[in-house]
Amino acid sequence: MDKQPTYAEIFKSRGISRRDFLKFCGLTSVSLGLAPSLLPKIIHAMETNPRTPVIWLHGLECTCCTESFIRSSHPVMADIILNMISLDYDDTLSAAAGHQLEEVRRKIMREYKGKYILACEGNAPTKDDGVYCLVAGDSYLNVLKETAADAAAVIAWGACATFGCVQNAAPNPTGAVPVSELITDKPLVNVPGCPPIAEVMTGVITHYHTFGTLPELDRMRRPRAFYGTRIHDKCYRRAFYDAGMFVRDFDDESTRKGWCLYKMGCKGPTTYNACSKTEWNEGISFPIGSGHPCFGCAAPGYWDDGPFYTRLADVSFLGTDMNADKIGVVAVGAAAAGAAAHAAVTAIRKKKTGDENDQLEG
Repeated sequence: MDKQPTYAEIFKSRGISRRDFLKFCGLTSVSLGLAPSLLPKIIHAMETNPRTPVIWLHGLECTCCTESFIRSSHPVMADIILNMISLDYDDTLSAAAGHQLEEVRRKIMREYKGKYILACEGNAPTKDDGVYCLVAGDSYLNVLKETAADAAAVIAWGACATFGCVQNAAPNPTGAVPVSELITDKPLVNVPGCPPIAEVMTGVITHYHTFGTLPELDRMRRPRAFYGTRIHDKCYRRAFYDAGMFVRDFDDESTRKGWCLYKMGCKGPTTYNACSKTEWNEGISFPIGSGHPCFGCAAPGYWDDGPFYTRLADVSFLGTDMNADKIGVVAVGAAAAGAAAHAAVTAIRKKKTGDENDQLEG
């Protein structure tokens, strides 16, 4: 087995300074939501741990997860992330193809038994023995199970691999199922989204490399650091929701003013993801920031829970029985009451001033 270089050795070979190396470690700890006290542990892992071997499989999917991953804009990480992990097999990015590439996969499975990460993009059709997705003449269903057998951990990338997405939507003619329904005896993390945010994907791999375990997960096996809050809770349009100010047509004035998109079908109030915090494309924007409602692509039932441009039923406000319509009525009522109160106070002040003037003239 060839010795894999460490992160620090990779950095040095690329001409990256010690200062930038430490900066990378610090930014990594922040992106993962770790306490400052854990920074020395990250630095030590980067300096001593060999690169993590990764086998990246593709099932029924559109490759958008790979497209997102290779565009990570995290400082320093953007240029070297594919050199930090040992991405030994990826039938989309690899130079080799066919039987030559399949031998690479089997070699990694033999030489790094129990030590490699299996990254899965896309789900697997189970109907008719998985004939609807073939890899090198074998079904993706068989390839997935074979590769997962000796993996240290499994990462399910994207909506397809985590919750099923469009292939799994009714009537699901190929019998496509999420990875978690097929691989049940391995540590597994779901990283949903269509696609997931690049920095979320690289953060999960970095956490495993540093600590040798998957990050803290929620009940749906999603990393809490990135899926712990609703998009709605960090959205800059939240104030408009609270005030009952909603876009009702993409061509009206409220759209240009940036009002809340809830009534245009936005699923931000029920979707847990880091879009409104981390954003996309070097933190430039995210769908809601670009004027489009959230489709809830990181939530279970994506596609089946449509239609996309129809408002959600009733979304409670801050855990109460208030919904968006009631909030709007209350907000308008409160504004009217405020205006009336202001007018009354102004009238009283004017009357008082007038009486005082009369007394002075008398």
